[in-house]
Amino acid sequence: MVEVAPGATIGILGGGQLGRMIALSGRRLGYCFHLFTPEARSPASCVVERETNASFEDEEALQLFSASVERVTLEFENIPLTALEIVERQTTVYPQRTVLGICQNRLREKTFLKQNGFPCAPFMPVDSGAALEQAVNAIGFPCVLKTAQWGYDGKGQMRIDKSEPWERLWEAFGVPLGLVEKWIDYEKEASLICARNERGAMSVFSMAENVHRDAILRTSCVPARVLPDLKQQAIDLARTIAETLEVVGLLTIEFFLTPKEGWLVNELAPRPHNSGHYSLDACLTDQFEQHVRAICGLPLGATDLLRPAVMVNLLGEAWKEGQAPDWGAIVNDPAVKLHLYGKEVASPRRKMGHLCILDATLETALQKATHLQQRLSLSKEKGK
Repeated sequence: MVEVAPGATIGILGGGQLGRMIALSGRRLGYCFHLFTPEARSPASCVVERETNASFEDEEALQLFSASVERVTLEFENIPLTALEIVERQTTVYPQRTVLGICQNRLREKTFLKQNGFPCAPFMPVDSGAALEQAVNAIGFPCVLKTAQWGYDGKGQMRIDKSEPWERLWEAFGVPLGLVEKWIDYEKEASLICARNERGAMSVFSMAENVHRDAILRTSCVPARVLPDLKQQAIDLARTIAETLEVVGLLTIEFFLTPKEGWLVNELAPRPHNSGHYSLDACLTDQFEQHVRAICGLPLGATDLLRPAVMVNLLGEAWKEGQAPDWGAIVNDPAVKLHLYGKEVASPRRKMGHLCILDATLETALQKATHLQQRLSLSKEKGK
Protein backbone atom coordinates (compact mmCIF):
# COMPACT_ATOMS: atom_id res chain seq x y z
CA MET A 1 0.00 0.00 0.00
CA VAL A 2 1.35 3.45 -0.95
CA GLU A 3 1.93 5.54 2.15
CA VAL A 4 1.52 8.96 0.50
CA ALA A 5 -0.42 8.52 -2.74
CA PRO A 6 -0.30 10.78 -5.80
CA GLY A 7 -2.57 13.77 -5.30
CA ALA A 8 -1.09 14.52 -1.90
CA THR A 9 0.93 17.66 -1.19
CA ILE A 10 4.66 17.37 -0.51
CA GLY A 11 6.53 20.13 1.29
CA ILE A 12 10.03 21.14 0.17
CA LEU A 13 12.44 22.97 2.46
CA GLY A 14 14.58 25.17 0.21
CA GLY A 15 13.83 26.84 -3.09
CA GLY A 16 16.87 26.16 -5.29
CA GLN A 17 17.17 24.29 -8.56
CA LEU A 18 17.03 20.87 -6.88
CA GLY A 19 13.67 21.80 -5.37
CA ARG A 20 12.54 22.99 -8.79
CA MET A 21 13.43 19.67 -10.41
CA ILE A 22 11.92 17.62 -7.56
CA ALA A 23 8.63 19.44 -8.10
CA LEU A 24 8.73 19.13 -11.90
CA SER A 25 9.32 15.37 -11.74
CA GLY A 26 6.88 14.88 -8.86
CA ARG A 27 4.08 16.71 -10.64
CA ARG A 28 4.23 14.15 -13.45
CA LEU A 29 3.32 11.57 -10.81
CA GLY A 30 0.38 13.71 -9.70
CA TYR A 31 1.79 15.26 -6.52
CA CYS A 32 1.34 18.89 -5.48
CA PHE A 33 4.07 20.92 -3.80
CA HIS A 34 4.33 23.57 -1.09
CA LEU A 35 7.66 25.38 -0.95
CA PHE A 36 9.19 26.81 2.23
CA THR A 37 12.11 29.14 1.57
CA PRO A 38 13.39 32.44 2.92
CA GLU A 39 14.06 33.59 -0.64
CA ALA A 40 11.25 35.08 -2.72
CA ARG A 41 11.29 34.40 -6.50
CA SER A 42 13.52 31.37 -6.06
CA PRO A 43 14.16 28.86 -8.88
CA ALA A 44 11.45 26.53 -7.54
CA SER A 45 8.82 29.25 -7.02
CA CYS A 46 7.25 29.12 -10.47
CA VAL A 47 6.66 25.35 -10.52
CA VAL A 48 4.89 24.83 -7.17
CA GLU A 49 1.25 25.32 -6.17
CA ARG A 50 2.00 27.14 -2.93
CA GLU A 51 4.92 28.99 -1.38
CA THR A 52 5.85 30.25 2.07
CA ASN A 53 8.64 32.82 2.32
CA ALA A 54 9.88 32.83 5.90
CA SER A 55 13.01 32.21 7.94
CA PHE A 56 13.91 28.67 8.97
CA GLU A 57 13.82 30.09 12.53
CA ASP A 58 10.15 31.15 12.18
CA GLU A 59 8.39 28.52 14.30
CA GLU A 60 4.86 29.72 13.54
CA ALA A 61 5.45 29.71 9.78
CA LEU A 62 6.99 26.22 9.98
CA GLN A 63 3.99 24.93 11.94
CA LEU A 64 1.51 26.30 9.37
CA PHE A 65 3.60 24.87 6.55
CA SER A 66 3.77 21.44 8.21
CA ALA A 67 0.00 21.32 8.73
CA SER A 68 -0.58 21.87 4.99
CA VAL A 69 1.44 18.90 3.67
CA GLU A 70 1.46 15.10 3.92
CA ARG A 71 5.24 14.69 3.68
CA VAL A 72 8.29 16.97 3.79
CA THR A 73 11.66 16.72 2.09
CA LEU A 74 14.61 19.06 1.64
CA GLU A 75 16.67 20.13 -1.34
CA PHE A 76 19.87 21.22 0.40
CA GLU A 77 21.65 20.43 3.66
CA ASN A 78 22.07 23.88 5.17
CA ILE A 79 18.82 23.85 7.09
CA PRO A 80 18.86 24.21 10.89
CA LEU A 81 18.05 20.95 12.66
CA THR A 82 15.68 22.92 14.90
CA ALA A 83 13.52 23.61 11.83
CA LEU A 84 13.23 19.87 11.11
CA GLU A 85 12.38 19.23 14.75
CA ILE A 86 9.43 21.64 14.49
CA VAL A 87 8.21 20.10 11.24
CA GLU A 88 8.52 16.54 12.60
CA ARG A 89 5.94 17.30 15.29
CA GLN A 90 3.22 17.35 12.63
CA THR A 91 4.44 15.30 9.68
CA THR A 92 7.17 12.98 8.45
CA VAL A 93 10.41 14.41 7.08
CA TYR A 94 12.68 12.48 4.70
CA PRO A 95 15.64 12.40 4.83
CA GLN A 96 15.45 12.10 8.59
CA ARG A 97 16.81 14.71 11.00
CA THR A 98 19.43 12.21 12.22
CA VAL A 99 20.70 11.76 8.65
CA LEU A 100 20.82 15.50 8.02
CA GLY A 101 22.63 16.03 11.32
CA ILE A 102 25.44 13.77 10.11
CA CYS A 103 25.64 14.93 6.51
CA GLN A 104 25.44 18.70 7.05
CA ASN A 105 28.51 18.70 9.28
CA ARG A 106 31.83 17.59 7.78
CA LEU A 107 33.27 16.53 11.12
CA ARG A 108 30.25 14.42 12.08
CA GLU A 109 30.18 12.95 8.57
CA LYS A 110 33.86 11.94 8.63
CA THR A 111 33.47 10.58 12.16
CA PHE A 112 30.47 8.48 11.03
CA LEU A 113 32.50 7.07 8.13
CA LYS A 114 35.53 6.29 10.29
CA GLN A 115 33.56 4.72 13.15
CA ASN A 116 31.71 2.43 10.73
CA GLY A 117 34.83 1.33 8.88
CA PHE A 118 34.13 3.15 5.60
CA PRO A 119 37.32 4.28 3.82
CA CYS A 120 37.98 8.03 3.95
CA ALA A 121 40.95 10.40 4.12
CA PRO A 122 42.72 10.83 7.48
CA PHE A 123 41.39 13.87 9.35
CA MET A 124 41.60 15.68 12.68
CA PRO A 125 39.25 18.22 14.30
CA VAL A 126 40.60 21.72 15.00
CA ASP A 127 39.24 24.56 17.12
CA SER A 128 42.23 26.88 17.57
CA GLY A 129 45.52 27.90 16.03
CA ALA A 130 47.38 25.49 18.30
CA ALA A 131 45.09 22.61 17.32
CA LEU A 132 45.52 23.54 13.66
CA GLU A 133 49.31 23.38 13.96
CA GLN A 134 49.11 20.03 15.75
CA ALA A 135 46.75 18.57 13.11
CA VAL A 136 48.89 19.74 10.19
CA ASN A 137 52.02 18.29 11.80
CA ALA A 138 50.24 14.97 12.31
CA ILE A 139 48.67 14.73 8.85
CA GLY A 140 51.46 16.38 6.85
CA PHE A 141 51.63 18.54 3.73
CA PRO A 142 49.68 19.00 1.59
CA CYS A 143 46.43 19.01 3.51
CA VAL A 144 43.09 20.81 3.48
CA LEU A 145 41.52 22.97 6.19
CA LYS A 146 37.72 22.79 6.06
CA THR A 147 34.89 24.32 8.04
CA ALA A 148 32.85 21.78 9.96
CA GLN A 149 29.53 23.35 8.98
CA TRP A 150 27.85 25.05 6.00
CA GLY A 151 30.40 24.24 3.30
CA TYR A 152 29.55 23.43 -0.33
CA ASP A 153 30.94 23.98 -3.85
CA GLY A 154 34.42 24.52 -2.47
CA LYS A 155 33.32 27.13 0.05
CA GLY A 156 34.85 26.98 3.50
CA GLN A 157 38.06 25.16 2.62
CA MET A 158 41.68 25.94 1.78
CA ARG A 159 44.69 23.88 0.79
CA ILE A 160 47.79 24.14 3.01
CA ASP A 161 51.18 23.40 1.45
CA LYS A 162 53.65 24.86 3.94
CA SER A 163 54.06 26.06 7.48
CA GLU A 164 52.01 29.18 8.26
CA PRO A 165 51.45 31.58 11.18
CA TRP A 166 48.84 29.19 12.56
CA GLU A 167 47.06 31.51 15.01
CA ARG A 168 46.69 34.20 12.36
CA LEU A 169 45.49 31.68 9.74
CA TRP A 170 42.91 30.22 12.10
CA GLU A 171 41.65 33.67 13.06
CA ALA A 172 41.31 34.62 9.38
CA PHE A 173 39.45 31.37 8.66
CA GLY A 174 36.80 32.69 11.02
CA VAL A 175 34.95 29.61 12.27
CA PRO A 176 34.71 28.01 15.73
CA LEU A 177 35.27 24.45 14.52
CA GLY A 178 36.92 22.84 11.54
CA LEU A 179 38.95 19.86 10.43
CA VAL A 180 42.24 19.20 8.71
CA GLU A 181 42.13 16.46 6.10
CA LYS A 182 44.90 14.81 4.11
CA TRP A 183 45.15 15.97 0.50
CA ILE A 184 44.30 13.03 -1.77
CA ASP A 185 46.06 12.53 -5.10
CA TYR A 186 43.32 10.63 -6.89
CA GLU A 187 43.04 9.01 -10.31
CA LYS A 188 39.34 9.74 -10.76
CA GLU A 189 36.43 11.39 -9.01
CA ALA A 190 33.14 9.54 -9.18
CA SER A 191 29.72 9.50 -7.55
CA LEU A 192 26.87 7.10 -7.01
CA ILE A 193 23.26 7.96 -6.18
CA CYS A 194 21.47 5.36 -4.10
CA ALA A 195 17.71 5.41 -3.49
CA ARG A 196 16.22 3.76 -0.40
CA ASN A 197 12.60 3.64 0.78
CA GLU A 198 11.03 2.97 4.18
CA ARG A 199 10.93 -0.78 3.57
CA GLY A 200 14.66 -0.87 2.88
CA ALA A 201 14.32 -1.44 -0.89
CA MET A 202 17.22 0.16 -2.76
CA SER A 203 18.35 0.98 -6.27
CA VAL A 204 21.57 2.58 -7.52
CA PHE A 205 22.02 4.82 -10.55
CA SER A 206 24.90 4.37 -12.99
CA MET A 207 28.22 5.68 -11.70
CA ALA A 208 29.11 9.19 -12.86
CA GLU A 209 32.71 10.16 -13.55
CA ASN A 210 33.14 13.76 -12.43
CA VAL A 211 35.53 16.60 -13.24
CA HIS A 212 35.83 19.54 -10.84
CA ARG A 213 37.64 22.80 -11.42
CA ASP A 214 38.04 25.45 -8.72
CA ALA A 215 36.07 23.08 -6.45
CA ILE A 216 32.94 23.27 -8.66
CA LEU A 217 31.60 20.34 -10.67
CA ARG A 218 32.09 21.06 -14.37
CA THR A 219 31.18 17.79 -16.10
CA SER A 220 29.81 14.35 -15.30
CA CYS A 221 30.01 11.52 -17.80
CA VAL A 222 28.09 8.26 -17.71
CA PRO A 223 28.95 5.44 -17.80
CA ALA A 224 32.08 6.15 -15.77
CA ARG A 225 35.28 4.83 -17.31
CA VAL A 226 36.02 2.51 -14.40
CA LEU A 227 36.69 -1.24 -14.41
CA PRO A 228 33.61 -3.37 -13.61
CA ASP A 229 35.03 -4.86 -10.41
CA LEU A 230 35.88 -1.40 -9.09
CA LYS A 231 32.37 -0.19 -9.93
CA GLN A 232 30.90 -3.08 -8.01
CA GLN A 233 33.08 -2.31 -4.99
CA ALA A 234 31.75 1.27 -4.99
CA ILE A 235 28.15 0.09 -5.39
CA ASP A 236 28.56 -2.27 -2.44
CA LEU A 237 30.00 0.57 -0.37
CA ALA A 238 27.17 2.92 -1.34
CA ARG A 239 24.47 0.42 -0.45
CA THR A 240 26.09 -0.38 2.90
CA ILE A 241 26.42 3.31 3.79
CA ALA A 242 22.76 3.93 2.91
CA GLU A 243 21.70 0.93 5.01
CA THR A 244 23.84 2.03 7.96
CA LEU A 245 22.34 5.52 7.87
CA GLU A 246 18.86 4.03 7.30
CA VAL A 247 18.26 6.96 4.98
CA VAL A 248 14.90 7.32 3.22
CA GLY A 249 15.16 9.16 -0.09
CA LEU A 250 18.36 9.60 -2.06
CA LEU A 251 21.92 9.41 -0.79
CA THR A 252 24.75 10.60 -3.02
CA ILE A 253 28.21 9.26 -2.25
CA GLU A 254 31.18 11.11 -3.76
CA PHE A 255 34.33 8.99 -4.16
CA PHE A 256 38.01 9.41 -4.91
CA LEU A 257 39.65 6.51 -6.74
CA THR A 258 43.25 6.29 -5.53
CA PRO A 259 46.18 4.19 -6.82
CA LYS A 260 46.90 2.54 -3.45
CA GLU A 261 43.80 2.69 -1.23
CA GLY A 262 41.19 2.15 -3.95
CA TRP A 263 37.95 3.99 -3.21
CA LEU A 264 37.84 6.70 -0.54
CA VAL A 265 34.54 8.31 0.41
CA ASN A 266 34.83 12.07 0.06
CA GLU A 267 31.35 13.41 0.88
CA LEU A 268 27.75 12.35 1.44
CA ALA A 269 24.65 14.27 0.34
CA PRO A 270 21.16 13.04 1.41
CA ARG A 271 19.34 14.47 -1.63
CA PRO A 272 19.40 14.64 -5.42
CA HIS A 273 22.80 15.73 -6.68
CA ASN A 274 24.34 17.83 -9.43
CA SER A 275 26.23 14.79 -10.75
CA GLY A 276 22.91 12.97 -11.25
CA HIS A 277 21.35 15.54 -13.57
CA TYR A 278 22.19 13.31 -16.54
CA SER A 279 19.38 11.03 -15.37
CA LEU A 280 16.74 13.55 -16.48
CA ASP A 281 17.49 12.70 -20.12
CA ALA A 282 19.47 9.46 -20.06
CA CYS A 283 17.67 7.15 -17.59
CA LEU A 284 14.38 5.31 -17.48
CA THR A 285 13.67 6.98 -14.12
CA ASP A 286 15.38 10.25 -13.22
CA GLN A 287 16.86 10.93 -9.78
CA PHE A 288 14.15 13.45 -8.84
CA GLU A 289 11.25 11.12 -9.59
CA GLN A 290 13.09 8.38 -7.72
CA HIS A 291 13.46 10.66 -4.70
CA VAL A 292 9.71 11.35 -4.68
CA ARG A 293 8.96 7.63 -5.08
CA ALA A 294 11.25 6.77 -2.16
CA ILE A 295 9.93 9.36 0.31
CA CYS A 296 6.28 8.65 -0.53
CA GLY A 297 6.43 4.84 -0.43
CA LEU A 298 5.91 4.19 -4.13
CA PRO A 299 7.84 1.29 -5.66
CA LEU A 300 11.25 2.46 -6.87
CA GLY A 301 11.64 2.98 -10.60
CA ALA A 302 14.12 1.27 -12.91
CA THR A 303 17.36 3.25 -13.30
CA ASP A 304 18.55 1.77 -16.62
CA LEU A 305 20.91 4.02 -18.57
CA LEU A 306 19.35 4.47 -22.02
CA ARG A 307 22.29 6.21 -23.75
CA PRO A 308 25.76 7.43 -22.80
CA ALA A 309 25.62 11.02 -21.60
CA VAL A 310 27.77 13.97 -20.53
CA MET A 311 26.38 16.64 -18.22
CA VAL A 312 27.95 20.11 -18.48
CA ASN A 313 27.26 22.72 -15.80
CA LEU A 314 26.36 26.18 -17.06
CA LEU A 315 27.93 28.72 -14.71
CA GLY A 316 27.37 32.45 -14.58
CA GLU A 317 30.65 33.10 -16.39
CA ALA A 318 28.96 32.04 -19.65
CA TRP A 319 26.73 35.13 -19.47
CA LYS A 320 28.48 38.24 -20.83
CA GLU A 321 27.41 41.49 -19.18
CA GLY A 322 24.16 39.79 -18.19
CA GLN A 323 23.52 38.58 -21.75
CA ALA A 324 22.67 34.90 -22.10
CA PRO A 325 24.55 32.71 -24.60
CA ASP A 326 23.04 31.98 -28.01
CA TRP A 327 20.93 29.02 -26.96
CA GLY A 328 19.85 28.29 -30.51
CA ALA A 329 23.46 27.66 -31.48
CA ILE A 330 24.17 25.69 -28.30
CA VAL A 331 21.28 23.24 -28.84
CA ASN A 332 21.65 23.05 -32.61
CA ASP A 333 22.38 19.35 -32.15
CA PRO A 334 18.99 17.73 -31.40
CA ALA A 335 20.66 15.35 -28.93
CA VAL A 336 21.77 18.26 -26.71
CA LYS A 337 19.29 18.98 -23.92
CA LEU A 338 19.18 22.38 -22.21
CA HIS A 339 18.01 22.83 -18.61
CA LEU A 340 17.87 26.37 -17.19
CA TYR A 341 17.05 26.99 -13.54
CA GLY A 342 15.19 30.30 -13.78
CA LYS A 343 17.77 32.32 -11.84
CA GLU A 344 17.47 36.03 -12.52
CA VAL A 345 21.08 37.08 -11.92
CA ALA A 346 24.12 35.39 -13.47
CA SER A 347 27.26 35.74 -11.37
CA PRO A 348 30.62 33.94 -11.48
CA ARG A 349 30.54 30.36 -10.16
CA ARG A 350 26.75 30.41 -9.86
CA LYS A 351 25.02 27.36 -11.35
CA MET A 352 22.54 28.74 -13.87
CA GLY A 353 21.65 25.50 -15.63
CA HIS A 354 23.15 22.49 -17.34
CA LEU A 355 23.43 20.74 -20.67
CA CYS A 356 23.05 17.02 -21.23
CA ILE A 357 24.78 15.70 -24.33
CA LEU A 358 23.57 12.27 -25.47
CA ASP A 359 25.19 10.06 -28.08
CA ALA A 360 25.64 6.46 -29.14
CA THR A 361 29.12 6.39 -27.58
CA LEU A 362 30.59 8.19 -24.60
CA GLU A 363 33.63 9.22 -26.64
CA THR A 364 31.49 11.12 -29.16
CA ALA A 365 29.40 12.69 -26.41
CA LEU A 366 32.60 13.90 -24.71
CA GLN A 367 33.85 15.41 -27.97
CA LYS A 368 30.59 17.31 -28.36
CA ALA A 369 30.72 18.42 -24.72
CA THR A 370 34.26 19.78 -25.18
CA HIS A 371 33.17 21.69 -28.28
CA LEU A 372 30.21 23.23 -26.44
CA GLN A 373 32.38 24.23 -23.48
CA GLN A 374 34.81 25.93 -25.86
CA ARG A 375 31.93 27.74 -27.56
CA LEU A 376 30.63 29.01 -24.22
CA SER A 377 34.14 30.05 -23.15
CA LEU A 378 34.80 31.90 -26.43
CA SER A 379 31.46 33.65 -26.05
CA LYS A 380 32.57 34.84 -22.63
CA GLU A 381 35.95 36.01 -23.91
CA LYS A 382 34.37 38.08 -26.69
CA GLY A 383 32.18 39.81 -24.12
CA LYS A 384 35.18 41.17 -22.17
